[in-house]
Amino acid sequence: MSALAEPLRILLVEDNDVFRQALELLLGLEEGLEVVGAVTNGNAVLEACAALDPDVVVMDFRLPGMDGVEATMALHAVRPEIAVVCLTASASPRELDALVAAGVVACLRKDQSLDEIVGAIRRAGAPVA
Repeated sequence: MSALAEPLRILLVEDNDVFRQALELLLGLEEGLEVVGAVTNGNAVLEACAALDPDVVVMDFRLPGMDGVEATMALHAVRPEIAVVCLTASASPRELDALVAAGVVACLRKDQSLDEIVGAIRRAGAPVA
């Protein structure tokens, strides 16, 4: 990665305070990634994206207000260029299908390794060749 390359701008959407803060800290330590903000519910996604202009949204599935599927669909209706990576404790096959149909580019479990999560974020934010 070139030293001149802009970092990938990430918005976290996670209602668990401890997990969100830990993820924000860990992602912030990764070269080439910048957490530009975090919100705790799906209803705040559109406003946060308008204000912060992230490249990638890391979205929990189970959220107060709009869930991850609804928030992804609402976001992609106005900002289809923003990649969404879902990070969830659990999701049924039907819920995973709904996430993919909504436009999520990757869906990972919260207990997967940081390397796997970072890799998915980097792939989601990579320019299309």
